[in-house]
This record gives sequence, structure tokens and C-alpha cells, in this order.
Amino acid sequence: MLTYEPGDSLAHRLDPRAKIAVQVGFALAAFAHTTPRGLAVLTALAGVVLAASAVSPVAALAEARYALPLLIAGPAIAALTLGPPWIALSQAVAPALASYRVLLVLAVSVAYVRTTRVRDSRTAVQSLVPGRPGRFLGVGVALVFRFLPVLVADLSRTRAAMRARLGSERGLTDRMGIVANAGIRRAFGRADRLGVALRARCFAWNPTLPHLRFARRDLPALGFAAVLVGWALVGNPL
Repeated sequence: MLTYEPGDSLAHRLDPRAKIAVQVGFALAAFAHTTPRGLAVLTALAGVVLAASAVSPVAALAEARYALPLLIAGPAIAALTLGPPWIALSQAVAPALASYRVLLVLAVSVAYVRTTRVRDSRTAVQSLVPGRPGRFLGVGVALVFRFLPVLVADLSRTRAAMRARLGSERGLTDRMGIVANAGIRRAFGRADRLGVALRARCFAWNPTLPHLRFARRDLPALGFAAVLVGWALVGNPL
């Protein structure tokens, strides 16, 4: 489940602002270097980030599984042609590299989510973006990180209940309709509960957030982020 997991890895001990800087630098480098050699370097760097977060590549890939159909569909559609030979694999190379680039960025994002508390993420966002815009963004980040795992769990329970009632014997279209309808109903139900909580002031707009402070162990992460940003700005494909 894409949520925070307590641990004692190096990434768990880092300041969330340093981890956000690494994410931003990695994303910039990924979109600046799209050649196979550049993506090979980024793959190694993503492996370092996952190792520092104590997250296995298999677990990261499992967390990103909901985006995989879209990442696979792009190259597959690009390979199709309107006439003979009907399938041109050369046209799918660029979309495949782009999909792989997005997958690497998602893997680094998984490492961040698995090693960072929601409150720390909200504090980091509000410290980086001052004023009301920062509060608005912090609330948005907190809500996404808290509700996304809940919605995914609702869909998983719906699928499990459908299988228990032999729903797996239905056609694919019927199964997708059942899961989608149940997911939408539960999402609206969650939204209604959130509205009630807001009216009851169970969700504070400006709560007392934890105090963040950089330490020496954050310096390598900040340096790593600076190198990534510099590499992206150079724009010299490997």
C-alpha cells in the first residue's frame, strides 16, 4: 500500500525537504536525459535511492502497478499503423523510453512516500511555500497521502467481495463496471465524511506542525539533488 512505513533506513532519518529536493532533481534529470544511456544512469541512481530507503525494486514496481497499463498502452498504440505492416516497432521506441522514464520517477516517489510521515510532508511543503498558498498545498498533500491508500483499499475490498460471490465468472466489462461503481460510491461517501469532519473542525487548517531542522546527514542528499539539477541544466545527453 502506498503509504508511510516506519523504519530506520537512511531516507527515514533525512529531512523531508532534502528528499523533496532529490525528487525534483531526479525528475528534472529524467526529463532532460531521455537517451538509453541517460536512462541507464538514472536507473542506477534510482536503485541507490531505493536502497537508501530500504524499498526493494519489486515493492516499488508493485506500488506503481496502477500506472503500468497506461505506460504500456502508450508504446503499444504508437506501434500501430493504419496500413501494412500494421505494427512498426520503431515508432514505439520513443514512447517506450518516455514510459520507462516516468516509471523511474514513480519509483523514486514511492521511496519518498514510504519513508516520510504525512505531517512531515505537510510541514515541508508549507515551509517551502510560505503564506496561504503553502497552507493550501500542504492541506492538499496531506489529504492525498491520507485518502489515496484508503480509496485503493476500498477498491481491493470490492474486488475481494466480488470474487467471494463468484463475480470472477462474469465478463470483464461487468466486473469493471461493478468495481468502478462501488469505487465511485465509496469515494463520494469518503468525501461526505470529510465534509462533516471539516464542519466539526476535526481537520485543522493551521495545526501545530513538527519543527524541521537540517542536520549533517542531509548534506549528501542536498548535494545529490544539486548534482541532478546541474546535470539536467547542462542538457548534454549521454
